[in-house]
Amino acid sequence: MTPRRRRMLMIGGVICGVTAAAALAVLAIRENATYFFNPTQVVAGEAPTDRVFRIGGLVVDGSIRQAAPGSLTVHFELTDCDGVVPVVYDKILPDLFRDGQGIVVRGQLDESGTFVAEEVLTKHDENYMSPELAAAVAEGEERAGGKCGATRMAGARKE
Repeated sequence: MTPRRRRMLMIGGVICGVTAAAALAVLAIRENATYFFNPTQVVAGEAPTDRVFRIGGLVVDGSIRQAAPGSLTVHFELTDCDGVVPVVYDKILPDLFRDGQGIVVRGQLDESGTFVAEEVLTKHDENYMSPELAAAVAEGEERAGGKCGATRMAGARKE
């Protein structure tokens, strides 16, 4: 084999290796990406039903209920002042979880349209809300004509 042919084979091998590594990296990133949706998007069917994603909004006042006395399973509803999504969570809730609280939950939709949460994240400061959640709540408040009562949550976010 000539030196030129050897170099060409080596260059071809390197190109194939780099292409394969890039393809594997893109595949891994795509599989591990967790997308964010607001309740209106979930109700409209824009959220995936076959993979984990995040949904953010406000806990609907009066919607928190325990499945059974002594059970960790909690049912509640999440809204962005426009759409409402039922959520079920079967672990210990964060201390700051309450009615009207801005939260982000990670999980997956079940067949009935209920969001089965794996993780519940609450905001730790009343003056901060994630940009995605603040935008979703502000849009929902606008669509609801200011009747949601979430202005105190979204209004502090005009950053």
